[in-house]
Amino acid sequence: MQKNVISQFVMDVIELGSFVNSPPHGFTAERRAGCTLVKWDQEKSCVFIDEIQSSKGKVIFCNSPGREITVRTLGECTDLRRQLTSKTIYILVSACSNTKVEEKTNREVPDLGYYVVAINGSHPMIKWEMERGLDLTISSVAGESYTVDVDVSAALQGWVGENFHIIVDAEKVKPVWKDTHFTIKYRSDALFDFPYWFGFSKRQFKISYHGR
Repeated sequence: MQKNVISQFVMDVIELGSFVNSPPHGFTAERRAGCTLVKWDQEKSCVFIDEIQSSKGKVIFCNSPGREITVRTLGECTDLRRQLTSKTIYILVSACSNTKVEEKTNREVPDLGYYVVAINGSHPMIKWEMERGLDLTISSVAGESYTVDVDVSAALQGWVGENFHIIVDAEKVKPVWKDTHFTIKYRSDALFDFPYWFGFSKRQFKISYHGR
């Protein structure tokens, strides 16, 4: 029964402060002078979150490799693929707003806070999208370096919906989501890795299923 409940979970979006103040199952938060240490169950989760300076102090997710994950062997690639399709993935996104001044200069200000996005990699639809994306973007030729961005912006926007707003000074503000990806970097020791040298090895795929 418990396994079936977990398999039905697709994703969630939690404001960083709420996540730290009331950690979800498998997470604990320990407050120290000037920072909060977040520990997590590595058997059930993949956390790709860098150290972050929030409005209430520094937040550190212990043992997280950060947004960029580097692998150097095909064995490490296989292990990462297994983790991405069997665990819940956590990344940190920024909620930004456009003011009238910034609209003129086409600049976005990350002033609406940070949100943790949780995506169930073992859900059948997410797993299918992840495996398909990896198959299409990661070269099967050993010795080629590459960089792959896994973008969850479509799933995030679909999950929160078009009517989602953040209250700022008693006004509703529609956020623009930034940093909605994590990156897989494969670094080979090939002597003549020309595609990587010339910037032709950058790839991307999107996770769009959100279950709503």
